[in-house]
Amino acid sequence: MEPASGVAGFLAQTDGIGRAAIFVLLAMSVASWYLIIAKAIQALVTRRRSARFLDIFWNSASLGAVAAHLEKDHPNEPFSHLAYHGIVAARHHRLHGADKLDQAGSSAEFLTRAMRRVIDEETAHFESGLTVLASVGSTAPFVGLFGTVWGVYHALIAIGVSGQGTLDKIAGPVGEALIMTALGLAVAIPAVLGYNAFVRSNRLTLAKLDSFAHDLFAFLTTGLHVNALVQDPAQVVPLKSATAARGG
Repeated sequence: MEPASGVAGFLAQTDGIGRAAIFVLLAMSVASWYLIIAKAIQALVTRRRSARFLDIFWNSASLGAVAAHLEKDHPNEPFSHLAYHGIVAARHHRLHGADKLDQAGSSAEFLTRAMRRVIDEETAHFESGLTVLASVGSTAPFVGLFGTVWGVYHALIAIGVSGQGTLDKIAGPVGEALIMTALGLAVAIPAVLGYNAFVRSNRLTLAKLDSFAHDLFAFLTTGLHVNALVQDPAQVVPLKSATAARGG
């Protein structure tokens, strides 16, 4: 019966520390692939929901209609979340004024703080899990290298004890130990690629969200929009005309 080769051969010749290195790489791989798949699905669903909400927003007759839509269909993505809290903040300050320290200042200042909080929350939500991907991408090669060094050490100790230093006795164990370096790279590369892709996607989404926040802030601080939203939604200037004015 031929001796086991590859990862099985490495496991056969190594000790608990070498096996622990393989277990750590396996856990890193499972965690990174779970995050990559989960966040990719989440980004796709969020992108579709955002496109649908923005279409509803820019084709609504008034901010009152947008508020009614958000009351019926609760926000489930960043743009509707921002619009909902922006409208609520403008309505609250219009009706109640500044009766607490965190509400002090003008309506524009209060609205700015409320919208900034939402953007910060969405930024934190987008960045969740990215630290794990970055950590896996940066440490997995070193874990694999450690496994290789440990495997070579044990192989050389075994060869020294047996007294057989021929090429066939050295190449096999050392080659099996080098598999750990390959495994480390195999775990790290998808994590790094996934991290870079998500960082770029998040940066683009947050740029669009920031642009939308400026548009929403302009609507809510003109006075007419806020007053009409609170008192008479029918008086609000149609958002369609604003869409045409901004080129789309």
